[in-house]
Amino acid sequence: MQYVLLIYQGTSPRAETLSEEEYQAIAAKYGAINRTPGVTPGLPLGLPENATTVRVQDGKTLTTDGPFGELKEAIGGYYVLEADDLDAAIELATRIPAARLGGAIEVRQAERYW
Repeated sequence: MQYVLLIYQGTSPRAETLSEEEYQAIAAKYGAINRTPGVTPGLPLGLPENATTVRVQDGKTLTTDGPFGELKEAIGGYYVLEADDLDAAIELATRIPAARLGGAIEVRQAERYW
């Protein structure tokens, strides 16, 4: 099964606010996760305030600057994991530094709808 692990930034620190030593320690943990068998690393996402939200209503494209959700709920990145079960996905989620630094990890099973 495939699982998507959405990394919610929450109050976890951004790279630019960390000392070089703190940054290297956290980067090493993310690097280890990237090398875990079954993990497809996603890309870290830019700041939510630089996002553009797109909707289509009545055939017209509507764009809004910034995030749709609250900043504390903004997604900072993601992983895709091929795993046997939810327990394996949860175990990986506990290793993601953001989960311990003020953020949260949402785990969802990937499904096909069409």
